[in-house]
Amino acid sequence: MAPTPSRDVVVAGGGIIGLAVAWQAAAAGLAVTVVDPAAGRGSSWAAAGMLAPVAEAHFGEEALASLNVAAVRAWPEFAARLESASGEPVHFRADGTLLVASDPSDRAATDRVLAFHQDIGLAAERLGSRACRAAEPLLAPGISGGVDLPDDHQVDNRAAVGALLAAGRTAGVAFVADEVARVEVEDGRVRGVTLADGSRIAAPRVVVAAGSRSGDLGGLPDGTRPPVRPVRGATVRLRAGDGVPRLRRTVRALVHGRTCYLVPRDDGGLVLGATMEERGNDLAVPLGGLADLLDDARRVVPALDEYAVVETASGLRPGSPDNGPLVGTTTTDGLLMATGHFRNGILLAPLTSSEVVGLLIHGGRPDGPDTGPFAAFRPDRFAPKASVARGAPWAPGVATGP
Repeated sequence: MAPTPSRDVVVAGGGIIGLAVAWQAAAAGLAVTVVDPAAGRGSSWAAAGMLAPVAEAHFGEEALASLNVAAVRAWPEFAARLESASGEPVHFRADGTLLVASDPSDRAATDRVLAFHQDIGLAAERLGSRACRAAEPLLAPGISGGVDLPDDHQVDNRAAVGALLAAGRTAGVAFVADEVARVEVEDGRVRGVTLADGSRIAAPRVVVAAGSRSGDLGGLPDGTRPPVRPVRGATVRLRAGDGVPRLRRTVRALVHGRTCYLVPRDDGGLVLGATMEERGNDLAVPLGGLADLLDDARRVVPALDEYAVVETASGLRPGSPDNGPLVGTTTTDGLLMATGHFRNGILLAPLTSSEVVGLLIHGGRPDGPDTGPFAAFRPDRFAPKASVARGAPWAPGVATGP
């Protein structure tokens, strides 16, 4: 089968990371093709849309917390540009998050998390039970207290994905409903990709943004295959009918040691989530986990009994060995990674796309210091130390064969 016309960049994967990269690269003047059998679906579609640099800060992940704080600060401008480019709202909300504890033992756990957050300079304030209920009147009377997280926000992830698809098309992104079967490499340089149907797309640059399947792509040279794994997450979507009270803001809760979150939407919808399970590529939502999630959410917000269940969804987050993303150039000229975002794919989309597009336009950093927000999260940090050289700089428009 004859190859398609050459492109500047092929993005393997059409989740929120791949779509953001493609839109910003096309807006910068590059000819971009996204290859994905169902662009905009997958884990980006199943997510809740939380932008949670503080709530997602965990012991031993201080560098990731700093990256996530920088990412949430990029969201207001990114959202405004995306809405302008697409003509569609993304429902970015900067109204903070409440972290609440169901009982005294949960309160002790949240106090330990609060101390950690404050030690590393994150914005977090301890609240008593009355203050929690004043901030969110729908909370159960038995709530033991909690923490105010003013820097943890949200966006409607499905609206954002739709806007990225529209903005990408307007900017000239081509979408191919297929899978990248193989990245074609010759003499240490990317030449394009071969698709599952056998066709080829010639391109001097390939961005691997295939989420949990990024490591499954054929043709990736030794030392460049990203060590990502699928981690299943499930969400439940509810809707409040007319006259049913609604949450004011996002609530995260610890209930007998289990975590759940409740994310209200502007249209009266509500997204519940919590689960993280390592079950390979299995997307089935088990009844036991679903029952625990609903029980925990109802314990925190009893008014949920009046809500209607609209949908359950599951997705496969791309986890990495240290829970951080893999973003940047590789030892193969023209091969870039934008994967491994795990719990923070929605949050990191603006920062990741800006970083990757900068590398596409200006090339890698083979001679200079590796700086910038992703300096600690380059793809080669898991590779043998002998294989850490960067790819050579590249300018758009350089013709290469398939």
